[in-house]
Amino acid sequence: MVATGIAWSTVDSVQSDLATAAGLGLGTTDDGAIDILLVGIDSRTDAHGNPLSDQERAMLFAGDDEGSNNTDTIILVRIPADGSSATAVSIPRDSYVAFAGHGKAKINSIYGTVREETRSKLVEAGTDGTAAEQQATEAGREALFNAVETLTGVSVDRYAEIGLLGFVLLTDAVGGVDVCLNNPVDDPYSGANFPAGPQRLNGSQALSFVRQRHGLPRGDLDRIVRQQAFMASLAGAAISSRTLTDPAAVGRISQAIERSVVLDAQWNVLDFASRLQNLAAGSVHFETIPVVDLDGRTASGESVVDVNQGDVRVFFENLVNREDPTTTPETAGRAALTVDVANDSGVEGLAATVSQTLTGMGYGAGTVGNNDGSPVSETTVRANSDDRDAANELADALGGVTVEEDNSLPSGTVQVVLAGDYSGPGIGTPSTDSAAPSDSSASSDVSATSSVPEMTGTTVVASTDGPPCVN
Repeated sequence: MVATGIAWSTVDSVQSDLATAAGLGLGTTDDGAIDILLVGIDSRTDAHGNPLSDQERAMLFAGDDEGSNNTDTIILVRIPADGSSATAVSIPRDSYVAFAGHGKAKINSIYGTVREETRSKLVEAGTDGTAAEQQATEAGREALFNAVETLTGVSVDRYAEIGLLGFVLLTDAVGGVDVCLNNPVDDPYSGANFPAGPQRLNGSQALSFVRQRHGLPRGDLDRIVRQQAFMASLAGAAISSRTLTDPAAVGRISQAIERSVVLDAQWNVLDFASRLQNLAAGSVHFETIPVVDLDGRTASGESVVDVNQGDVRVFFENLVNREDPTTTPETAGRAALTVDVANDSGVEGLAATVSQTLTGMGYGAGTVGNNDGSPVSETTVRANSDDRDAANELADALGGVTVEEDNSLPSGTVQVVLAGDYSGPGIGTPSTDSAAPSDSSASSDVSATSSVPEMTGTTVVASTDGPPCVN
């Protein structure tokens, strides 16, 4: 009890030393849940704007470039009112979205673009350099914040920003993070040089792990999976009972947060930390927004990730609804529909993760396996004519896929056949076992006491043997 008291008092003391962000217009809608915008920024300064030392720069393996202040990690985290679980939804950094005053742009460029435009105008108008930097940074955050709310339809309650240094400091603060790789990697761009299999990474290694993009089978999508796997393991370590009752560990985490994390000025750290006590005994899920095309192109030929705002908003509406599937007649009706999932995508374990995602939305779980029919070129929902409306709703939930009538299926049962074009919910993670067939998967709750942090979720799926292996 004494140790716990000291630990929480340490957390409380962090509040006065935090770097904060103001003027974001947070929490315009109160539904009892907490929606957090978590941003990872490509920055060579700490949270207070101080330049990093030469030793710290070398540790980041990020070169001498000052960085463009791109926000290469953008995640919306939703914690329901009871605090028993959390869902973290990744937004690909190259998502091509509406950008107020600029038409459309990659979402990761919005913060840096507005920041630099604002800074230049302020300096030209005679504003002091330090004041110009501060106001420009606030403008960049606000522009990104508005773009995320426009894309998702979510009213964001809290804002958290972490620089490159933060990945290193927070990982070291919890004693390292456990990960597992399907294959060995050696990437000179990020510094990622790891063997296959389970391993524990220190801070510098963890940063290389989450930054690698080159040489991965699915490029940036696999990098998102890396980030999700890392954060699940980090969260499992940070909120475990052995960490929260260890004053020295909480002290290290507090110092790392003070140095590398920016929180919105309205955030009460102690109140939020108390909610995490409930979360430690529950589960953390990781997903990725539905996309239209991972290899899209603009009219000028720029490579982007095409997203449909309507599809993304439906995805988040479904996320809210499945917190209590019986809250509306529409979501209650899903439980009466059995969904079989067949894999014809070539992505190992995809049918299992999509099936788990649909179960989380309130649908009845059906059979899961490989497609034993004719090969398909596009993802399809097949249903009896009696279930046409339910099939259309399911197709929308999966990102707007094709619907086909198939009266060989009994009423009340629909089949999803996943093709190589699938990019909707559940796409984020391959099977937990690299040797497992594509129709198998496993899951478990986050453990608060296990010596190895475990992960769970609809796209990052835990195994009792340790963290899931990823590309």
